[in-house]
Amino acid sequence: MALFQITTKKRKHVNGIHIEPGMSVQVVTQSMSNPVTTNGGQPVIDAFFRIYGIDIKKAGCLNMVDLKVDRIG
Repeated sequence: MALFQITTKKRKHVNGIHIEPGMSVQVVTQSMSNPVTTNGGQPVIDAFFRIYGIDIKKAGCLNMVDLKVDRIG
């Protein structure tokens, strides 16, 4: 199991969703691979919705340009 911290890099306002830089979530995965690019990023989508109530995919931010991924455990 691996623990990742995913943090937004940029300010965005898309589809009525407001993203600020520095918004971050932690995601635990079964594999060591990047959770943003694995399984359609569903764990990351779920975490942002649970913590901030936003759909990061609908905002067009589910990519490595807008998100910074750090493995912390």
